[in-house]
Order: sequence, then structure tokens, then C-alpha cells
Amino acid sequence: MLFSDFKFSHCIRAVTLLGGILISAVAQSHGRAATVSNDVRAIEFPDTADYQTLTVDLHTHSVFSDGHVWPKIRVEEALRDQLDALAITEHLEYQPHRADILHPDRNRAYDIAADAAKNSDLIVIRGSEITRDAPAGHINAVFIDDANKLIKVDKPPADTSDVLAYYSAAKEWPAQKAVEAAHAQNAFIFWNHPYWTRQAPDGIARMNKFHSANARNGVLHGIEIANGSTYSEEAFQLALDYNLTLVGVSDVHDLIDWDYKPHDGGHRPVTLVFAKAKTAAAIKEALFARRTVVWFRNLLIGREQHLQPLLAASLSASPLSYRATTYIAEVTLNNVSDADFNLRYTGDYTFMNNADRITVPAHGQIKLQIKPGKRSKKLTLPFVVENTLTAPGKHAQIEIEVAE
Repeated sequence: MLFSDFKFSHCIRAVTLLGGILISAVAQSHGRAATVSNDVRAIEFPDTADYQTLTVDLHTHSVFSDGHVWPKIRVEEALRDQLDALAITEHLEYQPHRADILHPDRNRAYDIAADAAKNSDLIVIRGSEITRDAPAGHINAVFIDDANKLIKVDKPPADTSDVLAYYSAAKEWPAQKAVEAAHAQNAFIFWNHPYWTRQAPDGIARMNKFHSANARNGVLHGIEIANGSTYSEEAFQLALDYNLTLVGVSDVHDLIDWDYKPHDGGHRPVTLVFAKAKTAAAIKEALFARRTVVWFRNLLIGREQHLQPLLAASLSASPLSYRATTYIAEVTLNNVSDADFNLRYTGDYTFMNNADRITVPAHGQIKLQIKPGKRSKKLTLPFVVENTLTAPGKHAQIEIEVAE
């Protein structure tokens, strides 16, 4: 916004089943699921059976617009969080540091960040934020070729260091022209924080003619449903209604450590992108194909077909066993993701050591003691995953199948 080494010997097999997944203890480990970083702030989710799970932040700022850090700091933060890709998306028109950093090249922040990241595996994506009043609002364009072509100031103010005068002059160029210039560069374009109270006083995201026309014409591709400390159920529904990619971002202006406290268990909002490879081109392809899940305050938000494979890759179960001389079954649930999974049991059995709510901690495990009433070679445990959303108000469902 503007102004101001843990390994599991058993993994899982997922089968789509009545809106949920069937998880069993008879598959093998896959990709990034097998290891955990020693860095507690690293954001880690396992690859799915078909794709690499890449952690991406597509909306950040530096001193080259209204952020308060040098672009190299954004790169250092991303490396500490072990992001796979980062975009620094400066406001093209709003330049509050013009008196100190008068830069005619709107690509400068990208150039500095790309140079800072050149000896790492962090992918830096060129992007910009088109900044207008409603109804256009703020719009990010990423995977662009040249940010300078997205701004045109026909009548600059006499005093070019006058921030508001320059901002007013820059907004005279129609927002649609800027969007079309980004589209001409084959950019991935998404609507930023459509529920921002400076432009939507009631905090409710609503579709308007500007964005509906661009969505219909294939010019608008995504929408932020989580930005900073905010989430919008209405924006999520708009994404589903208009077939837009789900995007979650930090929109950080200060320091990640100040805003999200990763040293104290917090995390920046990110977009989990399910890509065919860890390349810029593969990320772009996945975004256009809408293969994303948003991670926001331990909440995983995504379409069913994308969220379920992630759950299948994240959760596994040990083989079924029984306590000696009893009918008490024991099963250990394992979690190789960064999310704590909050499960609500919906089956017929009861537990010795839990009620119906169970938390499988991030990169941890929990042992369940189940009372099936008799010894069975196989048990099926259905759960609702309460820290997931596949649509507004709708949680993902899973079935964990365990056998001796």
C-alpha cells in the first residue's frame, strides 16, 4: 500500500475424494519434504507430486518509491526467509524521496536488487506498481521488460522535487494506457489490495467496470487477497468469480523483521507458486495458469485442486500399531511444512489423549491414541483442516488412512 534434518520414512498418497484427500502411510518422500532448514525463519513448504513449491513475494518497496530501505536490504531479507523469488515493485508516479533520490530510470531498484542477488539462487523479478485513484486503484505489473514505458508525464511541474505536484501530473496519463503498456510487455498484472480503506472505506472489495473489463479481455490476471496484515474474503470470492490468480504479498515498506517478526514465529504473507522448475519463466507460467496458494498468518488459502496436493505433500502418517493387551490404536501424524495444521476430527472414533481438535505443529509430529473398540488392520480418520480455505467459509477436508 501507499503513503506513509528431519526425515520421515513414510510419506503420503493423495486421492481426491468427495472434496477431500485420502492420506495413507504407504508412499515415499518427495522433493523438499525430506529436509528442514536450521534457520527458524526460513519459509519452507514441500514440493507436491507434480510441481515444485516456490515461495514468492510479488509486492515490496524500497527507497526508490515510498519504502525506507535500499533494494539490497530487500534481497537480504528474502535470502533470510529463503524465498525463491522477489519483486520490488516501486510506485511509478508517487516518489516521496525525489528530493534526495531523483532517478529518471524506474528500473533502478530492480537493477540494484538483481546485482545484489547475482551470487544466490534468488530470482529477482522486474516489476512496478501503477498508482492511481479508484476505480483503477493500485495495480502491479511483474515480468515487465522496461518500467519506464509504464509512466508518461506530459506536463511535469516546474519544481520536479515537489512530490505531490509530480504525483498529480503523473496521474494525468490514463491508468488504462499504463495497463496496456504493461500488457504489451507480456506482464502478469494483478489488482493490489482492492479492499484498502483509503479507496474502499468499508474495507469491502467490489468489482468495478475498469477491472471487470480488463479481466474479461485477459489484461487483468490476478488479485491480492492478502496484503500485509490484512485479508479479504470478498477479494477471494472475486478471484473465484472472475477466474483470477490468488496472490498474497507483504507489501513491505519498512523492515520485514519489524512488520512480521520472523524471529518470534511470524512470517510475511507469500504466494506459494506451483511451478514446473525454479526459473522465472516457470513462475510466470504458473501464475498465468493460476497454480497458487496464499500463506497468510498460518492460513493456507487456495483453490481445491492446488491446496489438496500441498496438504498431501505436507502430512504423513506412521503405520498403525496397538498398545499391548488393548484395543488402543496408535498413529503418529507428521508435518513437513511451515504451517501448523489445525485439524478437527469428524469421524466416529474418540481419542485417549485428545478431543476432536488436534494441532500438528510445523515440522513436527503428534501421536494419536485412538479408540476403535476392536483391533482392525486399517483405520480411516477424517478431518477438516481448519487453517485452510478453498472458498470463503469453506475448509479443506482430508482422510488419513492408516494400516498395520
